[in-house]
Amino acid sequence: MFSHVTIGVDDVAHAIPFYDAVLAPLGIVRIWTAGDGGFAGWGREAGGAKLYLTRPFDGRPAARGNGWMCALAADSHEAVRAAWEAAMAHGGSDEGAPGPRPHYGPHYFGAYFRDPYGNKLHVVCRGD
Repeated sequence: MFSHVTIGVDDVAHAIPFYDAVLAPLGIVRIWTAGDGGFAGWGREAGGAKLYLTRPFDGRPAARGNGWMCALAADSHEAVRAAWEAAMAHGGSDEGAPGPRPHYGPHYFGAYFRDPYGNKLHVVCRGD
C-alpha cells in the first residue's frame, strides 16, 4: 500500500543498532547504509515497503510527531514479543506490552514502544 516510511533522527549511526535488533525478528534486514552515515534503509528480501532513517533534510533537529506511528507486520506472536523485547533491551520505552488487542479484531496481537528518540512504533500480528 505504501512505498516507504522515513523516520528522522539526529544520529543515524547511533540508531542503527536499535533498528537492526527490533527489525530482525520480523524478517526485516538492513539493505544499505550511506557512506556518510546519514541514511540507512531496511526491507524484506521479498521486496515491498521499506523503512528508512535519515537526518532531516532541512538541517534542523529531528522531532517526533504527535499522533504519528509506524506499524510493522509480524508473522507470529513470538516475533511480536521478540521485537518488543529487543526494543526494551536497546534503549526503547514501553508503550504497551505484547498481547491481544481484541478491540482491533479477534486475532490481533501487538506491542507498542518508542525508539530511543521518542518515535512511536507498533509491531502487530493480525493472525487473519
